[in-house]
Amino acid sequence: MRRSQHGFTLMELMVIIAIIGALAAVALPSYQSYLQKGAFTEVTLASAPYKLGVENCFAATADLAQCTAGAQGVPAALTGADDAVVKSVSVGDDGTITATAGTAKGLANATYILTPAATDGRLSWTVSGTCKDKGLCS
Repeated sequence: MRRSQHGFTLMELMVIIAIIGALAAVALPSYQSYLQKGAFTEVTLASAPYKLGVENCFAATADLAQCTAGAQGVPAALTGADDAVVKSVSVGDDGTITATAGTAKGLANATYILTPAATDGRLSWTVSGTCKDKGLCS
């Protein structure tokens, strides 16, 4: 009486391992990018109080030149460590907000810049900075 063998051959196992390796090679960079975008969200959220402060300042004064860090209800500049997720947030002379990421989580000092433009008494914001080049913000 012959016994039938069960299981996979060595060749079948090698093919399965090769397929899993190829899938991991494709998925890992996408996952790393996803993690960096998630971490950079913390930088964009850190700029929110400054954006609100500039908007309130502009509503009260109608002059972006008065809307600088630490004046007219705009929060004072924030400075953190180089290896933190949020390294700094500042407001320029014209209400431009610059948030800089640290080196944590592979963000490599990416910047998030919000530039206000006054049109008919209303502010509109333009996003720029190195985060756009790196695909971390939109």
